[in-house]
Amino acid sequence: MSAENPTEKNDSGIYEFKMPQPIPAYLLALSVGDIQFEKISDRAGVYAEPSVLKKSVYEFGDLEAMIVASENLYGQYEWGRYDLIVLPPSFPFGGMENPRLTFATPTILAGDRSLVSLVAHELAHSWSGNLVTNATWDDFWLNEGFTVFFERKIMEAIEGEAYAEMLAELGYQDLLETIEELGEDSPDTQLKLNLTDRDPDEGVTNIAYEKGYFFLRMIAELVGKDKFDTFLKTYFEKNKFQVMDTEKFLVYLQEELPETKELNLDEWIYQPGLPKNCPKPNSERFQAVNESFTAWQGGKKASELETKDWSSHEWLHFIRQLPETLSPEQMKDLDDAFGFTKSGNSEVLAAWLTKVIPNEYTVAYPAIREFLMTVGRRKFLVPLYQALLKTEEGIKMAKDIYVVARPNYHFVSTNTLDELLN
Repeated sequence: MSAENPTEKNDSGIYEFKMPQPIPAYLLALSVGDIQFEKISDRAGVYAEPSVLKKSVYEFGDLEAMIVASENLYGQYEWGRYDLIVLPPSFPFGGMENPRLTFATPTILAGDRSLVSLVAHELAHSWSGNLVTNATWDDFWLNEGFTVFFERKIMEAIEGEAYAEMLAELGYQDLLETIEELGEDSPDTQLKLNLTDRDPDEGVTNIAYEKGYFFLRMIAELVGKDKFDTFLKTYFEKNKFQVMDTEKFLVYLQEELPETKELNLDEWIYQPGLPKNCPKPNSERFQAVNESFTAWQGGKKASELETKDWSSHEWLHFIRQLPETLSPEQMKDLDDAFGFTKSGNSEVLAAWLTKVIPNEYTVAYPAIREFLMTVGRRKFLVPLYQALLKTEEGIKMAKDIYVVARPNYHFVSTNTLDELLN
């Protein structure tokens, strides 16, 4: 449970939990199953099914370092323990920041700790969201925008600024795509939402996460990173175990950082689209990826590219640049050189499969089926099914797979996919 937990099974089957800190109702969660625990540090550990426990412990080996980095940034961790539980593949989200016990998708078990920025995100929620909570779902950006900012600060502390800037640039790409999908004039691209008489889930888009992040980054660039870090640390301390709404935060912000009065705050918060003064990330490591991509487009073989030390983020950036139409020879060249179809990294594999489908790269069709049969994370499922539905052959494949896979998906996923496929 998202509380103080017993770490071992007992013969009675009766377990008691305690949560000494106040929490909002949406952060109360239970998980039941054949679960084992292994510690990582005195205040952190992992719960998982026996078959994935060792792999999970390795993947989250840097957990204590993340907690320390977080405390160095924004103050004491207030929740006692920070554990993770790895859920079955049907879990429809990347993670859920339940206090003391983050619920996590098994799709981050890449075997090389390459996807643990998701853990940094859920850990950051221990301050932004769990400690200072959005008052309503209209103020959702106060949870997620702050958390993305904090997540990237954690990764910067652990991996360096160049690493964090890759995350920011991928986030910027996602933000532009979301604004294009929703429409630049859509009120759902505002930070402050209006969800009256609507399903709050409709507000769970990249806007809250990434537009919120770039809003805070703009402020940090204006006042200076150190000064803004001090502001955030004080903000969490003064408002801990309380709710916050957008209007109250804007008053607080301008009182503590009067320089922000010269910014177009209302445009960022209450108007759609992306303001012109949005910071533009500039990843040096992605520039090197761009050079390799240009060389490949110019005829250089994929196997001759300098990719040895690339992280999953660099691979993702590379794949995202691939045009929708590629020749069979180009697809084979990439796959032979980099083994995308057999990748154990879910982010890289999902991105690659969205290129496989429009190019009818039949060699990878079994991988599409396997992925859709064994992964329940909505972030991956929706784009792949959408891609399949664009052709007659794809429609048949999608429906054949969905009939078999649907019973293993979570309601959150099937609720979206039923509408898409029926």
